[in-house]
Formats: sequence, C-alpha cells, structure tokens
Amino acid sequence: MIEILIVVAVLLVACMCGYNKAVILKNYVREAFSTMDVYLKKRWDLLPNLIETVKSYTMHEKNLLTDLTKIRSQNYEALSDGEKLSANMKIGQILPKIHAVAENYPDLKANQNYSLLMQQMETVENDIANSRKYYNGTVREFNTFLEMFPTNLIGMIFHFQKAKMFEAQAQERENVKAEL
Repeated sequence: MIEILIVVAVLLVACMCGYNKAVILKNYVREAFSTMDVYLKKRWDLLPNLIETVKSYTMHEKNLLTDLTKIRSQNYEALSDGEKLSANMKIGQILPKIHAVAENYPDLKANQNYSLLMQQMETVENDIANSRKYYNGTVREFNTFLEMFPTNLIGMIFHFQKAKMFEAQAQERENVKAEL
C-alpha cells in the first residue's frame, strides 16, 4: 500500500512540476510577444513623420504613401495580436520602396529630417528583427515542451495550445523590387 502512495505522490509532484513549467514557458512566450509588440508600436508611431517628410518631396508616389497611410490609420491598440503582425508585415513590404524613392529624389535623400527618421526606422527594424528571434525561440521551447512525452499529456489535460511562430511571408523572402 505504501508503494502505491509513493508512486501516486511522485506522479502528482511530476504533474505539478510539468504544469508549472508549462505556465512559465507560456509566460515567456507572452513576454516575448510583448517585447516585439513594443518595437512594432514604435515603428507604427514613426510612420506618420516619415510619410509627411516623404510626401513633401514626392507627389508622384501617391499610391505608396496612400497604402502606408491606410495601414497606419488603424488604431494599433484595437488590433488583435494577429492583426498587429499582419499590418506590420504589410508595412515591412512598403518600407524598402520608400528607400528606393529617396534614391530618385536627391533633395529628399539629403533632408535631415528624412535621414534622422530613416536612422530611427533602421534602429527599430533591427530591434524588431531581434525581438522576433527571441519570440520564435521562446515559442520553439514552449511548443517542444508541449510535444514531448510525458509533458504533452499535461498540455492536453490543461488545454495548453501551441503558440504560432513568427514567419516571413513569401513576398518578404523575395528580393525587393523598387518599381514605383
């Protein structure tokens, strides 16, 4: 009888430890997304200044700026996590085209406001890339935990769901074509 109690006690302790580990990993994923979200929001807030600076020099690229303004016109805080990622992926596709516009407008390229904004944007883009790596690392660890035996049983019992990795879209994997 005592052996059965010991086995049950060991199983309960193992289950509690597994559950606690799952909670910790889930919170790491949330924290990693929040970190990435801060940088995405920072990029979001820089866009109106960049749009206005470019707009004052380039009236010919209205479609590019209109698309960027349309995406940016959404209330960032009201977007779901998925919508934030989607909107920022679209922005990521447009930003390289703005660099190409600057090449066609020497006055814009020499403008101090534009240069400062592009430096800030480059810093934010690097921060976003690093935070995406961190996010994907925490998601990988959490998902691996949920897929391995016996912790997959804990995940099923307590309804832990695998987290979604951040993945580049097909357009982002292609070379940027600066056609305006």
